Amino acid sequence: MKKLYFDYHMQIKYEEPVGTCHFTIKCIPTDTNMQHVEKSDIVLEPENNYSIGRDSFGNNMIYGTVSAPHDYFSYHITGEINVGLMQGEKSSNESMLGMYKYPYGKTVAGNELLKYYDVLKQDVEELKDTSDCSDYDKSIALMHRIYQDFEYKKNVTGIHTTAEEAWKLRQGVCQDYAHIMITLARLMNIPARYVTGMMIGEGFSHAWVEILDGESWYPLDPTNNVIISDTYIKLGVGRDASDCAINRGVLKGGGNQTQMINVIVKEI
Repeated sequence: MKKLYFDYHMQIKYEEPVGTCHFTIKCIPTDTNMQHVEKSDIVLEPENNYSIGRDSFGNNMIYGTVSAPHDYFSYHITGEINVGLMQGEKSSNESMLGMYKYPYGKTVAGNELLKYYDVLKQDVEELKDTSDCSDYDKSIALMHRIYQDFEYKKNVTGIHTTAEEAWKLRQGVCQDYAHIMITLARLMNIPARYVTGMMIGEGFSHAWVEILDGESWYPLDPTNNVIISDTYIKLGVGRDASDCAINRGVLKGGGNQTQMINVIVKEI
């Protein structure tokens, strides 16, 4: 177990004044049996009245409206959290498991991923014949293969890129690794969900995967080919990246915009 300090800061600057902005932010860690938030502080600018609640996936969220004209929007979330309390997260809502079993959004396999899955069957699916092999073991084997066959490269994919599109390129970033692994895990009849979060040494937000084995969700990071340790902080989960996007907004005006993101995670 470790205690971590986290600092998530994003600022958006607008080319033209924004008249009204309705926003949703999902970057407050949620308590689970794997992590416990000791304290957190929120600073939003410009000044506004906001509320804190949870979405349908159980993710913490901040939502509100900035009504006065403004040329920037900023949120700064800091806090302390204990992580690594358990290896897996207890599944708390059986009625929601179905949504993590089937293709959705960016995790729908096309011809190329289906061909790759056929290749994987010999190396991964054959593990079904091993009496002591669990879905967790198969997922780790799957993670190793994706890491071997996919290359990390920035600026070749975007936030709207699907797993199939990224796989055709054989290149992408953490979002693409996660979408590809989720797609293949679901083809193997293993429930899987997308995770957003932070980790020591990254400097930005990160994405990984949780797979269900028995009654617990186990986190795996296909981008780095590792089992999640006590250097990670979980922010949100969903069927794909769109369900747990860290910030969303509806604006009136603004024109072009630029974003600055700075994330710090360190042990204390």
